[in-house]
Amino acid sequence: MLETLIHIAVLLLLPPLLPGVIAKTKAWFAGRTGPSVFQPYYDIVKCLQRSWVLSETTTWIFWAGPIITLAATLLAGLMVPLGRAAAPIAFTGDLILFAYLFALARFFTTSAALDTGSAFEGMGAAREVTFGCLSEPALFFAFMVLAKISGTLSLTPMLHAPATAFAAGITAPLMLILIGLFIVLLAETCRVPVDDPNTHLELTMIHEAMILDHSGPLYGIILYGSAMKMLVLGSMVLQVLLAFLPEREMLRGPLFLVLLVLLAVVIGIVESVMARLKMLHVPYLLISALLFCSFAFILLIR
Repeated sequence: MLETLIHIAVLLLLPPLLPGVIAKTKAWFAGRTGPSVFQPYYDIVKCLQRSWVLSETTTWIFWAGPIITLAATLLAGLMVPLGRAAAPIAFTGDLILFAYLFALARFFTTSAALDTGSAFEGMGAAREVTFGCLSEPALFFAFMVLAKISGTLSLTPMLHAPATAFAAGITAPLMLILIGLFIVLLAETCRVPVDDPNTHLELTMIHEAMILDHSGPLYGIILYGSAMKMLVLGSMVLQVLLAFLPEREMLRGPLFLVLLVLLAVVIGIVESVMARLKMLHVPYLLISALLFCSFAFILLIR
């Protein structure tokens, strides 16, 4: 019961810290002081305190989209273990529900964008679903690798298995899916080199183009849900990474949270040393993630 409460507390309280750490890392690389790592918390609270503006052309889908997206992301977060503790929700086949909770979130995010009738938001929605068609297969191939290693179809034992089976000659498959999942993390959270969350040029936007008309509490919910998605997918990446680290059983609790913060630092470094890819080249990056994860599965079954 205590582990469940801690899991929920981390899932609710920690997410805004990660984009704050990324922004601070990028500011350090640029030689600036930058905002506080807690700035995303202030931004979300400020948005929640404001009133919202709804277009006369929108329906209930517009305001329900961010709420359903956040609820789906929260439920997915309850299915991913943090460190060596078990997730609050675990059952055979939960990996399918996990993947399609994110699909449900994408559906309502794009539906809310299309509901405005805006050409720019429709463009962003089209790009989002196109790139989602490439990132989801990579995620499923990574799940297939973890299912093969663990011999189960439940996320908690699947994600814990690499740390216990590392000595069984699975280094190469784990390294491949680690790279693939990291690319999926960057794509699903709309980070450089796939997307730039700070851009203001509509023609190059993906995620930001879909939320141009959201304001006030709805925009705050979107910011919070995006940060929570980063924490959930980042936890998956770290579960695979733990297999390569010594003293894995000690990496639980606060130490796992430190690793999450370090992952945000790594994302900030990537965004500082790389430019955003041209839109036509983004599919190549996502296809490479799919190839990494599929080759890992081939190595296991050969």
